[in-house]
Amino acid sequence: MARLRLTLSTAVILAAVWSGTSFQAIAGQLITEEEAKLPPQKGAVPNSGRGITRGPKITLPNEEAASQASPIRLQVKFQTFGGSSVDLDALKVTYLKSPVVDLTPRVKPFVQSTGIDMPDAQLPPGEHLLRVDLKDSEGRPASASFLLKISP
Repeated sequence: MARLRLTLSTAVILAAVWSGTSFQAIAGQLITEEEAKLPPQKGAVPNSGRGITRGPKITLPNEEAASQASPIRLQVKFQTFGGSSVDLDALKVTYLKSPVVDLTPRVKPFVQSTGIDMPDAQLPPGEHLLRVDLKDSEGRPASASFLLKISP
C-alpha cells in the first residue's frame, strides 16, 4: 500500500480547498543577494516598449513603487488589443544580469491574464533591471523592461 506524504504547504493548500477558503500565494524572494552581485548585462537599459504595435501592452502602473524599500508590491499590467487575450504560457520575466536570471518560476504564482501582482517581493538594495516578454493569443510579441530602485 502506497503512502501519501504531504508537505506542510501541500497540507495548507488542501485544507484551504476542502474548507472552501480562497488561497492566495505568499510572495517571497524575487532576487537573491548573489544574483544582485552578478555583473550587469552590457547594453541593457530600461525600455517601455512604446511604439505602434498590435501586440500586448506591458506597463508598470505605479512608477513610484519602483523606488522604495523591500519588500515591494510588484505590479505589472497587461493589456491586449483587437479581441485577443494574453498567452500566459509565453510569459517570461528575466533579471538582466550576466548571465541573465530567469525569474518566471518565482512570479508564476502571481500571474493572471491582467498582469502580475506580487504583494511582498523581496529584493536586495540597489538597482534591478527586469524584462517582461509576452505574447497574445494571435502570437504578437511584446517586451518591456523596468528599473526597480530598492533603498536600504
